[in-house]
Amino acid sequence: MTITHAADQEEHDADRQEPAAEPETRPGTRQEARRGEFHAGDRVQLTDPKGRMHTIVLEPGKSYHTHRGALDHDALIGLPEGSVVTSAGGTPYLALRPLLSDYVLSMPRGAQVIYPKDAAQIVAMGDVFPGAKVLEAGAGSGALSCSLLRAVGDEGQLHSYELREDFAAIARKNVEAFFGRPHPAWHLHQGDVADNTETGFDRIILDMLTPWEALPMVEKALIPGGVFIGYVATTPQLSELVEALRARGGWTEPRAWESLVRDWHAEGLAVRPDHRMVAHTAFLVSARRLAPGVIAPPRRRKPSKGAEAYAQKKARDVTPGTELG
Repeated sequence: MTITHAADQEEHDADRQEPAAEPETRPGTRQEARRGEFHAGDRVQLTDPKGRMHTIVLEPGKSYHTHRGALDHDALIGLPEGSVVTSAGGTPYLALRPLLSDYVLSMPRGAQVIYPKDAAQIVAMGDVFPGAKVLEAGAGSGALSCSLLRAVGDEGQLHSYELREDFAAIARKNVEAFFGRPHPAWHLHQGDVADNTETGFDRIILDMLTPWEALPMVEKALIPGGVFIGYVATTPQLSELVEALRARGGWTEPRAWESLVRDWHAEGLAVRPDHRMVAHTAFLVSARRLAPGVIAPPRRRKPSKGAEAYAQKKARDVTPGTELG
């Protein structure tokens, strides 16, 4: 079995789906209804007999050209979703509106995206609800922003911070292309999330190199009972974030985990794990904010050599030259 990690995830995606055309909200493009007949302005996913996906935005009079012949947009407009259309070369294509997970895997990228398996964990385990006020950093390419906006709805608020101007521009274009309009709940800020002064957040999600450095801001911005989630790629980052939450107090015991996704091949009696597996992409760390001045009862733990080694490492960092005992 091939285990796919974050570094080669994009290659795995490319085998399945061609990148979509540069997304844009064209004049006259309607807000996507996501149901019913195809209309001009709808985003449509065409799947060929080999399972390759091609995403187009329907425009009257235009054609989509493939190496298997052209396919007129007009042939799709007015058809019910789930129809099959045939190219000029005789190749059938299944036409469906793309799911958010399909869109994320094909959209233009600046920063590495948070993949659907992790976005689903963040929304579900973070309990992101309609009407919630949410803070995220960084916005990256807008993948997680789309999932969070879906969850909070038009009545919620999502404040997204992105340090880089070019990444912020890509995120804005991707999010507006997916929703077919600027989303009323979205507030995109270019800058350092540590400078955020907004408060009253129900949920805060940080996808950054050193999320523990932003914890002073998080503690001011997150309401008691609110959920914090950190998204980190490596075990040293995981250790630093968990121990920082424990050391600061005012938090529930941090929970750390990762999600692994393995498809299965099922054909008659031939049922087995697929040859490729989406394994490690990142670690997730979650904790809940306690009321002001409250410290959670300490967890009873057996003596840990790992904890002792971490304490000695921190002591050496404070006092250079100290040797392990």
